[in-house]
Amino acid sequence: MKNIIKKFIPGFLLGYYHLFMVFSGTVFYGFPGKNKKMRIIGVTGTSGKSTTVDLISRIFEEAGFKAASLSTVRFKINEKEWENRLKMTMPGRMKIQKFLKEALDSKCEFVVMEVSSEGIRQNRHRFINFDCAVFTNLSPEHIESHGSFLKYKNEKLKLFKTTKNIHVINKDDPSAKDFLNIDARQKIAFGMKDVQNIVLKSDGVSFSIKGIDFNLNLSGEFNVYNALAAISAAEVYGIDLKICKKALESAKGISGRMEIVLKEPFKVVVDYAHTPVQLENVYKTLSGNLICVLGSCGGGRDKWKRPMLGKIAEKYCKRVIITDEDPYDEDPSQILSQIKSGISNFKFQISNFYEILDRKEAIKKAIKLAEPKDTVIITGKGSEPWMCVKNNKKIPWSDKDIVKEAVGIK
Repeated sequence: MKNIIKKFIPGFLLGYYHLFMVFSGTVFYGFPGKNKKMRIIGVTGTSGKSTTVDLISRIFEEAGFKAASLSTVRFKINEKEWENRLKMTMPGRMKIQKFLKEALDSKCEFVVMEVSSEGIRQNRHRFINFDCAVFTNLSPEHIESHGSFLKYKNEKLKLFKTTKNIHVINKDDPSAKDFLNIDARQKIAFGMKDVQNIVLKSDGVSFSIKGIDFNLNLSGEFNVYNALAAISAAEVYGIDLKICKKALESAKGISGRMEIVLKEPFKVVVDYAHTPVQLENVYKTLSGNLICVLGSCGGGRDKWKRPMLGKIAEKYCKRVIITDEDPYDEDPSQILSQIKSGISNFKFQISNFYEILDRKEAIKKAIKLAEPKDTVIITGKGSEPWMCVKNNKKIPWSDKDIVKEAVGIK
């Protein structure tokens, strides 16, 4: 259906088509996103959106509020939660309005949701009165889709331009000034200078804010930023730091985000990282000798980053296995060749570099190569339940289940 629409509707009219569809869904479900009984928090940025959404909603629940959340990973309304199997960060018009209506009917006081650049471009954020907009960070992504990094950033900025009440912004990001320049009733800027005593560990991170110690089960400096975004959003609504501490320390992470599938005799981690910045952050966070399995998501998309992914893998990993990810209608072997073009160092001889097109076999090979104290890191798909191949076909998929099968975990 999507391809038919693109074929028969001129590009300059697509925006009006999407707006009409958004309006239709909004009318059908009775404008739930405009109901004042429910305050909606939108989280945008390149990385960390799903985790930040999860952390914010946890804090509100710990504070006694009824809350709903919507992310790339899952949907949640109070105690009810279900997997996001749409392979979309921000669902289509009808689905998003239906979710908001269900949250309203369930008497949710807060909804926390991811807001993507593609969703904004297709007007999915329209007819939703966001009470608060949260900015995590920005790095090049979806460049071929949007046309340039500037256009990509401008789509993100639209969320803040339409949110007049509260803005929560990562002031350490190079693009922060563009978000801080937009008018709002209240602005909260967070950054590493707000944190003391940071200790990064292989299985978590600890830090202090205003004399209160936080010990999280989430690893990596990027998760300090995610926690800061959540704490800042919570403080705006008068939630005490001690409640934030209790909520965040109970978080075990979300599926497919630095998820440890096996701890011994070697570690196996599954993560969604699919941009150069995300990949480097993941590799820098993990300890031990790294054996990586990676591809390049979205056939036909962001071809510029493929050599960069190969170069980063070469820099941090002792063994590299490049494989299929979501080729769509593009030739998978051509995608692998472009990733490989970024790998030039002589150390990658036959013993430590592999091209295995079958992703399942690639994961099994990584497991077979692993020795005690090694870390196998499988990136790109995270918890995604499908692999997308040619002719719009979706194959049921789970990196995590393949790992479990390979190591004999039931």
